Amino acid sequence: MAKRILVAVIFVPLLLVIMLLLPPIVWTVVVMLISAAACFELLRAAGERKVSLPMEAVSVLSAAALPLAVWAGAGEMAAGVCAFVVMAVSFWCAIRAYDEGRGVAIGTYQVLLTLFGGVLIPLALSALVALKCMEHGKYLVLLAVLLAFITDGGAYFAGVFLGRHRGITRVSPNKSLEGYLGGFATGVIFALLYGLVVSAASGLSANYLSLALCGLLGALATELGDLVFSFIKRQFGVKDYGHLLPGHGGMLDRFDSMIFCAPVVLFLVLCLPAFG
Repeated sequence: MAKRILVAVIFVPLLLVIMLLLPPIVWTVVVMLISAAACFELLRAAGERKVSLPMEAVSVLSAAALPLAVWAGAGEMAAGVCAFVVMAVSFWCAIRAYDEGRGVAIGTYQVLLTLFGGVLIPLALSALVALKCMEHGKYLVLLAVLLAFITDGGAYFAGVFLGRHRGITRVSPNKSLEGYLGGFATGVIFALLYGLVVSAASGLSANYLSLALCGLLGALATELGDLVFSFIKRQFGVKDYGHLLPGHGGMLDRFDSMIFCAPVVLFLVLCLPAFG
């Protein structure tokens, strides 16, 4: 517990400074590191079904490159190139393994895993870069990050103190219906309060309909992201994806819900701006 608190005390203020005070390129580098670490952890968690070294290398490089491409305004082209390269290298490694008499030691499953880790996860996390680069971006990216973390916290405490109906899903049997509902409510309340604070501090006008939708749908995406990566851990038979953050597990353990929440927030604020 002491390690967990210490990491949070150091990590959270550092992220806040980078998001609020430093230029987008610095935040982009942070997202690049998070994406690359998340991809590496996912592929290593596969255990006996792990991919070969060239597949792992090209996937991690792709995961690092995509957030930078989004910052540079070339996200769509880079996504296509990275997906092709990762797929081509992965299938070539699978063919070579088959030719060497190892049967299907590397199969379609591993190829899809490299695409998920090397392309889909970093594309989702790159929504954080896109948010930072928008007008009023520092407030938007902070909204997405805090929404995911606070929804997680709200769901946890609602489950601890109010949880009566547990076992809603076997993926996370200790989570309760009350916990999920508490997470949704926490997300909406936080988003509306966040709008009040930003309006008072910056003089911007807040669109509370947009913020309420971000809170509700972002919280739903957060809960789904947590379940998805818990499901993957169940399949791989691991407790944590890594040990990069003492007390928190790996980077993927900490940012799993962000992978689903950030794209939802980005889509909503593009359709209905949150601040004006």
